[in-house]
Amino acid sequence: MKKIHHIGIAVEDLEASIKMYKTFLEDIHVEMEEVPEQKVEVAVIPLGDSRIELLKPTSEESPIAKFIKTKGTGIHHICIQVDDIEKALSDLKNAGYRLIDEKPRTGAMGMKIAFVHPKSTGGVLMELSQKIE
Repeated sequence: MKKIHHIGIAVEDLEASIKMYKTFLEDIHVEMEEVPEQKVEVAVIPLGDSRIELLKPTSEESPIAKFIKTKGTGIHHICIQVDDIEKALSDLKNAGYRLIDEKPRTGAMGMKIAFVHPKSTGGVLMELSQKIE
């Protein structure tokens, strides 16, 4: 089953961003996590079967810090949850999509993740994710 797992949003001020989303969404529960491999602090806001992930860089070397520096804050990526990430990556590569990650790596919430380059997806950075059982 494929579905939108989350929308990743690059932010500079996590507390201000959380406060803004609480204003729009009212009574929300926010889960915090640091992902050292990605050099980000993540605020996860569940919304039904999907969620919003606010991504604050913890280092200037973070891909999110580089994104903010060149494009500013805002939507960073859309994540599609898949059942078999290795198969999905293989299928996309065979279909001619440019992969950032040839093999999955560990992301927030311990999920397997991989990115597809925005130059091959109409300018949108796409992430694939798979839950680890």
